[in-house]
Amino acid sequence: MLNKTKITKNKLITACSFAAVLSVSAANTAIAGDEFIFAQAYNTEHIFHQTSQKFIEQMKQQGSAYTADYHPGGDLGDWTSQFEQTMMGVIPMTITYGASEFDGRLDLTWLGYVVDDWESARKVYGPGGPMLAVYNDIFADLDLVALGTIPTGFGSITIRKGVDKIPTNFPEDAKGIKMRVIPSPLAIERFKNWGFAAVPMPYSELYTALQLGTVDGRAFGPAVEIYQMRDVLEAYILTRDYFEHAFWLVNKDWWEDLPAAERNKMQAAADATLKWAWQEAESLDNGFLDKVRDNGIKVIELSDQELTKAKDILYAKEWPYMEKKVGSDIMNMMREIAGI
Repeated sequence: MLNKTKITKNKLITACSFAAVLSVSAANTAIAGDEFIFAQAYNTEHIFHQTSQKFIEQMKQQGSAYTADYHPGGDLGDWTSQFEQTMMGVIPMTITYGASEFDGRLDLTWLGYVVDDWESARKVYGPGGPMLAVYNDIFADLDLVALGTIPTGFGSITIRKGVDKIPTNFPEDAKGIKMRVIPSPLAIERFKNWGFAAVPMPYSELYTALQLGTVDGRAFGPAVEIYQMRDVLEAYILTRDYFEHAFWLVNKDWWEDLPAAERNKMQAAADATLKWAWQEAESLDNGFLDKVRDNGIKVIELSDQELTKAKDILYAKEWPYMEKKVGSDIMNMMREIAGI
């Protein structure tokens, strides 16, 4: 089990260096006062931004004395950096993904082929679903609390312009294709098992890498992100290999030190916002998939045979790999959810 005392010296330096860059007044908002930093790393087309705006509206409706100093678009660092800064209390609230470099169990969020459709995704990951408690058991060791999960959509793979391969049959079609993956051991494991040359890379470097041909394609891409990079992409292959969901995180110490009445108002605002996000996310995701098609990117479905083959590889190799990290109790629950 990881805890805050086991964070490496370099990671502490990173967080401290960032804190030094902030103005004194901004730094103080992370600790006390009626204004607090709320950040997320994606642009204004992303559901993270729309969720953030909805929360700010809900805070006003709740009559909270606190206001959010909102930072979209990654001006306070990419999503991994914001995860770390929230652990440290530099940013008290963020919407971001689970950064498994701080706890390998968070690779559970990327586990392949757990759910097949939006209805099952809501039951598993949405409000009242079983996964939030599992995640919060992990986050407690990192001085974090997840208020809920934010759905992004099913992630798939894409190929850049200039590459003459469109892989659909794994591992045969994947040979020689350099596929960008998130910097996660599970991600590397998945795409190696599928036959690709897995290239871990931060999101901030991805667009340039696709432009320059450093990588041939990208994995872990929901439709909104494919649309944002549409000018460099040729094909979007709907593997739907995982359901992408992010976390609405708060620093645990900051959260627990809030006046109880204000914490209750924030929780109520977050609950209302999460309900909205899970109602809207599917139509937003489908809308961006339509935009991807309309902008000339080839959208390709796997055949039933290809999909079954892709799933079987992950169930046989990736799931036992993950079981070593999270234990049999959690993975037996995941198998029951997935029906395997």
